[in-house]
Amino acid sequence: MTKYPQQSLIAENKRARFEYHLSDFIESGLSLLGWEVKSLRAKRVQITESHIIIRKGEAWLIGAIITPLISVSSHVIPDQTRTRKLLLKKKELVKLIGQVERRGYTIVPIKLYWKNNIVKLTVALGKGKKLHDKRISIKERDWQRQQARLKKLKP
Repeated sequence: MTKYPQQSLIAENKRARFEYHLSDFIESGLSLLGWEVKSLRAKRVQITESHIIIRKGEAWLIGAIITPLISVSSHVIPDQTRTRKLLLKKKELVKLIGQVERRGYTIVPIKLYWKNNIVKLTVALGKGKKLHDKRISIKERDWQRQQARLKKLKP
């Protein structure tokens, strides 16, 4: 299902697939500090409650929690929920801005992973699901589990 090896995956926002209809996946870079990179290597990050906003023509990741390691040097004062800049191409940024402003989409972070020793974040355009859509998702997920159980039982 994923095109990235499991070892390179840092964090995944599984809740986003449940809350939104996702489309237009875009890979972006992330502007980080040194202590944040060390914490990402230890997988001490949470992107479930985070979101992306557009401010002054730039995309910013808000609400991502990167927990500092104990070994962070004493002269650095780490801020876990610091606003981090997304590194996107102009064309991608214009596309995202247009969809958000005109069509009412939300930009949602999906996956955080390593790609050739660089931290990448996959973002997607999301349209909020209604309650009945969420119920359908739950039924489909339960049905998939039941099918897997039945396949295990059959010799």
